[in-house]
Amino acid sequence: MSFKSMAAAAALSLLALPAFAGEAKLKIMDPYARASTTSSKSGAIFFELMNHGSADRLIAVRSDVANKTELHTHEEDANGVMKMIHVEEGFDVPAGETLMLKRGGKHVMLLGLEGPLEQGDTVPLTLVFENAGEVTVEVPVDLERKPKHGGHGHGSHDHGSHNHNADG
Repeated sequence: MSFKSMAAAAALSLLALPAFAGEAKLKIMDPYARASTTSSKSGAIFFELMNHGSADRLIAVRSDVANKTELHTHEEDANGVMKMIHVEEGFDVPAGETLMLKRGGKHVMLLGLEGPLEQGDTVPLTLVFENAGEVTVEVPVDLERKPKHGGHGHGSHDHGSHNHNADG
């Protein structure tokens, strides 16, 4: 393993530590970002959000690596086709529960990337909560991560009016 590879691995392990919001009541675990190709104009961010406090709501997200950063989910239409939709009202984060932002489900969408998401890079992401306020997380780019537990990529979904090339 080269020194550069070891340094990148060490940096990624530090980024894997949880981020906290609202007096450590909200805990962001295992964040990672990805794009499907180096020429993608969109990307996605996934993580677990553990709430050890009172109920809250994730109402917005921001990142300077994209023109727009939105909360998205997938929904099945009447024809059985999965479509990705922008969730303007945000996501509930019930007290004592974990909100999963994962492939094929709820996630953060990066639209109009300013540049490629490359393995080992980090993406600054600001999460805005209704009660807990803002928390900024440094999200490692992991283009090699495989979906867990039968998750699936974006490739076969109808994205409606959006032009997405990333797994989401």
